[in-house]
Amino acid sequence: MSNLASSQITKKNSIPARKKTYEYLKTNILSGAFDPGRRLTEEYLAEELGVSRTPVREALHKLELEGLIQPLETRGFIIPRDSKEEMEELFDIRAILEGYTLRLVSESISEETLKQLNGFIENAEDALKRQKIDEIFQWNTEFHDALHNLVGHKRRLYDMIVNIRRYVLRYRKDTLHYLEGAQRALEGHRKVMMALRLRDPDLCERVMRDHIREAKEDALKAMSEQQ
Repeated sequence: MSNLASSQITKKNSIPARKKTYEYLKTNILSGAFDPGRRLTEEYLAEELGVSRTPVREALHKLELEGLIQPLETRGFIIPRDSKEEMEELFDIRAILEGYTLRLVSESISEETLKQLNGFIENAEDALKRQKIDEIFQWNTEFHDALHNLVGHKRRLYDMIVNIRRYVLRYRKDTLHYLEGAQRALEGHRKVMMALRLRDPDLCERVMRDHIREAKEDALKAMSEQQ
């Protein structure tokens, strides 16, 4: 049994085991910790996580309904590899949501928030110079998190953004492992900052959509090279 996995499931006794099991499995699938093609079975996961088979069974069926895993002809499930079309769809939805978000905040964003965003870019640039890819990913994620938090009061929009980004980030992390992709991401963030400082809603929405489109192109390139 994995002590780490078991501790992650049991550390909050107030949360039902079925919810903790579901969140643990979904997080590991979306983060890429569980590789596409991996087989998931009730018996193994129950032992690995230190829970009974019932919460594992419920979690697996819920993940199947969400399209994150597929049943095998034999026992168990498998984590599928998303198709090119599915990945494109995710990025296209993200472009719409984040473009709209930037339009909403463009005229009311504070100077303090702009300074914070610029700090994230500077930290990412420093990490790029040192070729610290994981740090670039961290600061780029912080940049988008800060923008999304500005619409936290719009719960439906915020929840949709959070959900779609959880799906997209497993591809985005792969593209940032290419220095060229990391450089393009930083350039995109600089353009976003320029649009925000001009406080032009149309420009902000267009620039963010272009930024996500470039991210999609990088993700498609990474997928092609991995196949």
